Amino acid sequence: MSLAIFLGLLLLLIAIGVPIGFALIVASIGLMFYLDAFGTQLIAQTFIRGADSFALLAVPFFILAGELMNAGGISKRIVNFAMIFFGRVKGGLGYVAIFASVLFAGLSGSAVADAAALGAILIPMMAQSGYSKERSAGIIASGSIIAPVIPPSIPMIIFGVSSGVSITQLFMGGIVPGILLAFSLAITWWLLIRKNTDFELPEKKSFMEILKVTFDSLLALLLPVFILVGLRFGVFTPTEAGAMAAFYALFLGMFVYRELSIKDLYKVLVSAAKSTAAVMFLVAAAMVSAWLITIANVPVAFANLLEPLVNNPMLLLFAIILLVLLLGCVMDITPLILILTPVLMPVVKMAGIDPVYFGIIFILTGCIGLLTPPVGTVLTVTSSVAKMKLESVLKGIWPFLVAELIVIIVLILFPDIVMVPLGWLTK
Repeated sequence: MSLAIFLGLLLLLIAIGVPIGFALIVASIGLMFYLDAFGTQLIAQTFIRGADSFALLAVPFFILAGELMNAGGISKRIVNFAMIFFGRVKGGLGYVAIFASVLFAGLSGSAVADAAALGAILIPMMAQSGYSKERSAGIIASGSIIAPVIPPSIPMIIFGVSSGVSITQLFMGGIVPGILLAFSLAITWWLLIRKNTDFELPEKKSFMEILKVTFDSLLALLLPVFILVGLRFGVFTPTEAGAMAAFYALFLGMFVYRELSIKDLYKVLVSAAKSTAAVMFLVAAAMVSAWLITIANVPVAFANLLEPLVNNPMLLLFAIILLVLLLGCVMDITPLILILTPVLMPVVKMAGIDPVYFGIIFILTGCIGLLTPPVGTVLTVTSSVAKMKLESVLKGIWPFLVAELIVIIVLILFPDIVMVPLGWLTK
C-alpha cells in the first residue's frame, strides 16, 4: 500500500508537469503523512545526507570533463580519428558514428553529452553525403546510450552509491556489454544500408594526413586508457578518476589544442554547474524517498510480491527488465535508478543474482528509456540538434532499439558474457 501511494502520487505529479526532483520530495511528504512520521527536520537531514558522499563527487567531475571535451575540440578529433578507419567504407559515416560513440563513451560517461556532441558534427555531414536524415539521427541517438555502459559512467556511479556495489567493478563489468551494443548497431546499420549505393565518399587521405590526424587525436584517446588502467590497479578511486579526467580535458583544450579560451571556460563551468545541480538535487531528493521506502518496509513487501520468482533468477530478471522498460518511458535514468534500486536490491540478493551483474543489466535497460517518448532525453536532444520532429527521429531509432533489446536478452540468457570477463578484469 505504501509503495502504491508513493508511486501513484509521484506519477500524478510528473504527469501534471512537476519537475521530478520536486515531485520526489512531495511524494515523500505524502508517504510521511501516511506513515504518521512527518518531520521537516527529518526531510532536511536526509536530503543533505543524500548528497554528502565522496563517491558522488565523481559526478560533477565527469560532467565537467564532458563539457570541456565538447568546448575544447576533443569531440571533433575523435570523429576525425574514426573517419580514418571507416570514412571510405560503404555507409562509412554510420560506422564512424558507432566507433566515435564508443570512443566518446570512454571520455564522458553521459549519453546526452555524446548525442549532442556527435550529432552536431555528424548529422550535417551525413546529410551532405546522401544519408537518410532519419537513419543518421537514429544511429547517433542509439549509439549515444553506449556512454552510460562503458566506463566512466555517471549512471553506474549513482547506482553504486545507491546500492553499495563497487563502482570500480561496475565500470569493469560494463566494457563487454558496451562493445556488444556497438557490434549490434554495426550489424543493424549494415542490414539497413547494404542495398544503398548513393552515398558520397569523402576524399581519400594521404598517409601523412592519416598520421597527422592520429597524432592529433592520440592525447585525447589516452584518457580512457588512463582511467581504466588506474582503476584496475587501484591507482585512484572513481572520484579521483573524474578529477583527473576534468583536469586532463582542461589541459588539452587550453594548452594543447588551444580551442578553449578563458571566456569559453566560464560558459563551460556555468553549464557544468547547472547540470551538476540538477543531478545532485535529484540524488538528494531520491535519498529521502529511499529512506522512507525502507522505513515503510516496501522492499520486504515487494520481495513477498516477487517471491514466486525468487527461485527462478532468469524469470525474475525478465520481470524486472519489463518493469524498468515501462517506467523508463516516463522517467529519466537517474531518478529511475534512485527510486528502484533500494526496492529491487533485496529481491535480487534473495534470488542469488550477482549485484554487479544486475547493476549492468539494470543500467543498460534503463538507458533504453533515453530513446523512448515521452521523456526520452537523448531523443529530445538528438531531435533538437538535427532540427527534426521527434516522430522522425523515433522512426530512425527503432531498428537500432530492437538490436539493443536483443543484446539485453542475450546478456540475461548468457550471464557469463558479463561475469567471465569481469572476473578476468578484476583479478
